[in-house]
Amino acid sequence: MKIQINRNRLKQAIAEEQALFAHKHPKSKKLYQRAQQHLLGGVPMSWMARWAGHTPIFVSHAKGAHFVDVDGNDYVDFCLGDTGAMTGHAPDVTVTAMTAQAEKGITLMLPTENAIWVGEELSRRFGLPYWQFALTATDANRHVLRLARHITQRPLVLVFNYCYHGTVDETFVNLIDGETVPRPSSIGAPVHPSHTTRVVEFNDIDGLAAALRTHEVACVLAEPAMTNIGIVKPANGFHEALRQLTAETGTLLVMDETHTICCGPGGYTGAYGLQPDMLTIGKPLAGGMPAAAYGLSESVAQRIQARTNTAGIDISGIGGTLAGNALSISTMRATLEHVLTDEAFDYTIPLATEWTNGVQDIIDEFELPWHVSQLGCRAEYWFCPTPPSNGSQAAAAVDPDLDYFMHLAALNRGVLMTPFHNMALMSPSTTQSDIDFHTEIFRQCVLILNDS
Repeated sequence: MKIQINRNRLKQAIAEEQALFAHKHPKSKKLYQRAQQHLLGGVPMSWMARWAGHTPIFVSHAKGAHFVDVDGNDYVDFCLGDTGAMTGHAPDVTVTAMTAQAEKGITLMLPTENAIWVGEELSRRFGLPYWQFALTATDANRHVLRLARHITQRPLVLVFNYCYHGTVDETFVNLIDGETVPRPSSIGAPVHPSHTTRVVEFNDIDGLAAALRTHEVACVLAEPAMTNIGIVKPANGFHEALRQLTAETGTLLVMDETHTICCGPGGYTGAYGLQPDMLTIGKPLAGGMPAAAYGLSESVAQRIQARTNTAGIDISGIGGTLAGNALSISTMRATLEHVLTDEAFDYTIPLATEWTNGVQDIIDEFELPWHVSQLGCRAEYWFCPTPPSNGSQAAAAVDPDLDYFMHLAALNRGVLMTPFHNMALMSPSTTQSDIDFHTEIFRQCVLILNDS
């Protein structure tokens, strides 16, 4: 049975779903109206307004892979805080550790023994011997960029087109006609990004080589597989070429594993044996408590120490008063030791395969020109027939109206997806029944659009 999606029907379906959303969320609407008085944009953080529907949903409580909103609606959560709650919401062992440490002291600007355990564990997982802590992956990325420029004495950073590495100025860029330009959504940049950054397409080895052979690039900052413009996987041989080119040109290689931790306990780096010079990670490390880390190779650590003036380290641009605080470190230890374990990934990655197969079956049943991709315990569907190989192809495949409808229709039926694209993440609390529920809702949403 081949389904034809008519754009007039899509427009009508969106209007119907908007009406249903308003009917199901009257309390969220009232809270949103009240919030307009003292919260800029009606939300405590601007991204919280970027959801399908007339208003953001206000949450009452969350546990495991579900949450309940203030109107009493229950949801299967496949967004999971856009990876921050990849552990599932409020895992018991994490909450217990958090509570116990809070009673003993939250922040001291002094180390605890837990920090040593976490450093040892991160070294085991990712293969880098030295670690430092921050509160967000954005902070970690800012710190490694400073350190990379410091020890190489080079001014530029190289990123891939349509990348995302937190709110880091150097990364809000696009590649247009071979030139580095500001991303249209970027605001308040201190300088034009062409002064700080070079951009090439993911999987473009020739473009990468040309950019690095100027010997102006301090480091390449990359996700091992792109995730923020959708899942874009590395082509065969790409990582080998990336490592060889960076080594040949004296460029440091930094891997951002904040999303690609979905590939296993050691992220993509551990799963595929990558050998970065530096590595950053944040979001799920402490079960949703703000925490991040960055790792350094032996060589990089020695170069940093040789060029660091410890007398002025507090005003060097590296660190932060709350970084490495006792509460986040103890919570990180509990999460790594008991939640984000090898066994957890042995459970969640096959669940993502089940999610992927369910979506693929419906794509095949209705002969839709869409595809579904999986990366560890993360998966997503796109409204194009073949997977994109770089950021430009992924951006060109975005269908805003279909995106909006699929998100809103799923939301109205009790399924929350990542708002920026059609991505789902599995947690240790996600169940097969949650997967089956999504598959059925996905099928219902497709049938709503049938114009045959």
